[in-house]
Amino acid sequence: MNNIEIRPLTTMDELIEMQKVEESVWHADSIPVHQTFTALNNGGIIIGAFDHGKMVGFLYSFAGFDGKRAYLCSHELGILPAYQKSGLGERMKWMQADLAFEAGYEMLTWTFDPLESVNAYLNLHKLGAEGVFYKANYYGVMEDELNQGLPSDRIHIKWEINHPTTTKDFSIQQSQVLLVKGPDGSPQITDAFDTLGGLSETVWFMAFPEDFQTLKSENIELAKSWRLATRTIFEAMFANGYKAVDIIRDQAKKQSFYVLKK
Repeated sequence: MNNIEIRPLTTMDELIEMQKVEESVWHADSIPVHQTFTALNNGGIIIGAFDHGKMVGFLYSFAGFDGKRAYLCSHELGILPAYQKSGLGERMKWMQADLAFEAGYEMLTWTFDPLESVNAYLNLHKLGAEGVFYKANYYGVMEDELNQGLPSDRIHIKWEINHPTTTKDFSIQQSQVLLVKGPDGSPQITDAFDTLGGLSETVWFMAFPEDFQTLKSENIELAKSWRLATRTIFEAMFANGYKAVDIIRDQAKKQSFYVLKK
């Protein structure tokens, strides 16, 4: 995959090609070209990945402003299935960061589904971004293949690209785990969370499924229970000043752990 060319998109024809990739990834209507073209020419950055001239992925971002400072809002990262889990997404994000820094941005922001372990690992562990807000059912009802059937909960990421990436070396302590995967695969909130008001530790851990899409296709009710249980933990922890700062993967047991730090 290292021979794939990654470069900024600049033309209307490239944005039309991007629509085709978008539709293939999400099996839903694509963003209108007039919107992406306008974003591109007003502070946005759009990147494409090409395999021998064929676009196989894209990364779409546009300018944002919160009343205090400008930032880059990274809205969609889409990669064709055959090219996923190859490190391509990480390479595209680092190019996006370089281009954003050259354009004068200091921070990037985006949202992601907190139960998608691959995305969570990329965002928090590899890139070093942090989850700072939890937004329940953020997009409302979504009918695309990846999101249909569940509330569209999201974690809001902030990535300070002018800060050096710090080394992360967390070790799971069972007494500091707030949510575990039970013998039947269901989420079980621990006693540690039940005494949240008296918590003194600065680092906590929360289990979640390693392959949420497979879980959802096999047992939608179990998937919903994970959505609601993790929502309970996230909302309480963020309200108490914690952030999601890393992911620890345990592929042997088909689960991952969020690292929540004050």
